[in-house]
Amino acid sequence: MKKLLLMAAIAVFGFTNVNAQEDESKGGFAKGDVYASGTVGFNSISQGEAKENEFTFSPAVGFFVNENIALELNLVVGSATSEFGGAEDKLNQFGAGIGATYFFTPAERFSFTTGVGVVYINSKNEPAGGGEVKVDTFGVAVAPGINYFVSDCFALRASIGALSYTTSKADFDGAEAVNTFALNLDLSDINFGVTYKFN
Repeated sequence: MKKLLLMAAIAVFGFTNVNAQEDESKGGFAKGDVYASGTVGFNSISQGEAKENEFTFSPAVGFFVNENIALELNLVVGSATSEFGGAEDKLNQFGAGIGATYFFTPAERFSFTTGVGVVYINSKNEPAGGGEVKVDTFGVAVAPGINYFVSDCFALRASIGALSYTTSKADFDGAEAVNTFALNLDLSDINFGVTYKFN
């Protein structure tokens, strides 16, 4: 399903970009521009009796410090459920981050992007057997993406995969940190979003 959505989005972006060469005035970023955006991510995995659903939402505000680079401040809100044999684990997350995004062709309607960011997230895990475990996570990630203006002010954006490093530690005595390094550049980690540029 994700592959179908991504291929459809790329096809629409490419087709519209080719047919809109005569109207280059629509969209694009410049130094000093301010924008608000939000990305949404959803993952669903099912194998036998095991099911897992994950949802994330990340609103952000960005400012172009030069022609190609925008600094961003963002929030992270997420939830996940895991089911196996009738038992359900719940996970809720809240955090904040700062980052920068490089736009390869910012003045054009369509641009490839590369983003890097640092984030802190507090997670609360409620296992099916009862109790509660809180975990603090610090992470850094680099992710490729695309940005496409559908009008002067509104753009669609997507990030595909990520190179990331995270360190997490549970909030109880004797807990040890868990360090994770991940390289995921396939279609299993896609986030879609919308951007509004203030005029």
